[in-house]
Amino acid sequence: MISDYRCFFCFARAFERLIARENISNEEGDHFIREMMNIFCNKWGSLIMPEFSREMHNILRKYTNNSDPYANEKKDSNDQALKMIPELEEIIRKSSNPFNTALRLAIAGNIIDFATNDQFDLKATVKMALESDFVIDHSLRLKEKIKKAESILYLGDNAGEIVFDKLFINIIGHPNLTFAVRGGPILNDATMEDALYTGITETIRVISTGYDVPSVIPEKSSEIFQEYFKKADVIISKGQGNLEGLLHLNDRRIFFLLMAKCDVVAEFLKVPRGSMVVYNPGAMS
Repeated sequence: MISDYRCFFCFARAFERLIARENISNEEGDHFIREMMNIFCNKWGSLIMPEFSREMHNILRKYTNNSDPYANEKKDSNDQALKMIPELEEIIRKSSNPFNTALRLAIAGNIIDFATNDQFDLKATVKMALESDFVIDHSLRLKEKIKKAESILYLGDNAGEIVFDKLFINIIGHPNLTFAVRGGPILNDATMEDALYTGITETIRVISTGYDVPSVIPEKSSEIFQEYFKKADVIISKGQGNLEGLLHLNDRRIFFLLMAKCDVVAEFLKVPRGSMVVYNPGAMS
């Protein structure tokens, strides 16, 4: 389990911003913080960080009656990414290694994350991703596994980011690839609504995990998702949240694609913060 005392302060800062934005009264804010402290005191060590996030957002909804506080950010992220498609497609088209370039762009899209930081420069991140090396690089292994796979399950992460995923999926070109989104609104993670809005459903089979947590926890997901998860020959997992939910499985089928956006995850993976990672547990055994 990836957990650290610093995770608490990260949560506190994120919810401080939400409380201020949702115009919660001081009294309600005090009650919310007490509930947050109670969950951390009683459940620390038994839940992964994305599950803490889910519980805290469910509590926050009692005070705001807002089921999707990041709805505007998600739309803005989707729109920003969609506007970049012609430029990104041209970059891939001109590349001598389209697979590697599209993979880099998919990871660059992972910077769109309001859980860790509400400020980011997407164009600068794209430039960095095209010029930097993977600190953990199992991309050739991923490419070979894709060639041999009968079925692929691609686990999405954030809104906006899924536009970058679509470009990579187009380059993969696998006829039996399924894309998975969250089971309901949580943070700025992509849901079926975002998949429809960005047009990813028009060319790719998209399913829901059936569980509104900013991660993938197979045993708590829907039966349909569990079937796809069990049958997949290759599982492509985007982002830190999915890493937190799946890393303990030590599943050789899973390839984790992400940017290490916080010190806790960076230290866990033994990479500098901001690193691009293509990590497969099977490559380490």
